Amino acid sequence: MALELTDSNFEELVLKSNKPVLVDFWAEWCGPCRMVGPVVEELAKDFEGKAVVGKVNVDENSDVSAKYGIRNIPTLLIFKNGEVVDKQVGVVPKATLSGKISAHL
Repeated sequence: MALELTDSNFEELVLKSNKPVLVDFWAEWCGPCRMVGPVVEELAKDFEGKAVVGKVNVDENSDVSAKYGIRNIPTLLIFKNGEVVDKQVGVVPKATLSGKISAHL
């Protein structure tokens, strides 16, 4: 299951992770986010032990969202060694996201 990431745990779980991290920035009211949500959950299972997969609710965690300039959702960022190494805005097939994560393992 994807981790619930917040302003308070983001640094510990994402920036200090020794594995690549996929972060899904989303909101309850966002239709496309609801389409991506199940895909993100599948990726969390697929990459368990190899990568970290988490979700940031932009309405509840404005600090992290602002820090990374999240203006459109869903936005998915991939972090490695505390840095953003890839970005995807909008809905894409699972294979696209899986390939992006795999490229950073």
